[in-house]
Amino acid sequence: MRLWIIAVGHKMPDWVFRACQEYQKRMPSDCVIELKELKPDINPAKEASKIIAAIPKGAVVIALDEHGIDLRTQAIADHLKNWRANGQDIAFLIGGANGLDPSLKANGGLIWKLSSLTLPHAFARLVLIEQLYRAWTILQGHPYHRE
Repeated sequence: MRLWIIAVGHKMPDWVFRACQEYQKRMPSDCVIELKELKPDINPAKEASKIIAAIPKGAVVIALDEHGIDLRTQAIADHLKNWRANGQDIAFLIGGANGLDPSLKANGGLIWKLSSLTLPHAFARLVLIEQLYRAWTILQGHPYHRE
């Protein structure tokens, strides 16, 4: 199983790269987090096309948007458990400065929000990767997560 993060934005600060790498390397080989960075485009339709082209075939798509459903970490762990049981690859979409094109949110897939706050792209990426790692640790009974 692979968890793909398809994120518009490139040339992130080094601290973002290092922090994301730290959580990626903590994941087991059967639940890898892969990051695909896409160069922003001023044309929303072109940006949407780039995102669509980057989604792995057969992956379940989850669009990240401020108007999506708000999930607790335990719910993310429950989703992760089901995806792993079904052997599904997942593609998380993080849009550019103007968010995701409406066509990417209208396909009937899941729409999640990471926070009610407006997050810079670097933080959104890092929050998502950390939460995926945290969800995995919950499933393992690891003490990283405390409630």
